[in-house]
Amino acid sequence: MDIRKYSVEQTGRIEVRDAEGELIPGVVIVVYSPGSKQFAKAQANRSNRTIDTLRKKGKADQTPESMAEEKSNYLADCTHSFEGLEYDKLEGKALYKAVYSDVSLGFIADQVAEYLGDWSNFTKGSTTN
Repeated sequence: MDIRKYSVEQTGRIEVRDAEGELIPGVVIVVYSPGSKQFAKAQANRSNRTIDTLRKKGKADQTPESMAEEKSNYLADCTHSFEGLEYDKLEGKALYKAVYSDVSLGFIADQVAEYLGDWSNFTKGSTTN
């Protein structure tokens, strides 16, 4: 049997829900899957930023602000695209970081992080959102 038939898709689509759990019509975030090179690069970037911080500061203490920035950087690196979502006319990675770092929109970052943590969201034919 060729085990590759169980390979996951390279991206997944998240239909974004508001803070009350209701779908936001037309708003979709496409993310790279844990089985993609882009995801592996995002994880490497996160590790490298942590190492750089340790080298510069000599300690592992993080402020809430630095933790939020790291989370937004990581999620932005894992994001392929946004559909139907605008924020201050930003585009690309600047848009992703702005949305993920806005604490009043924290429910979006939480949805993306949760989605990324579940390999089954990236199986062929998965409709999980």
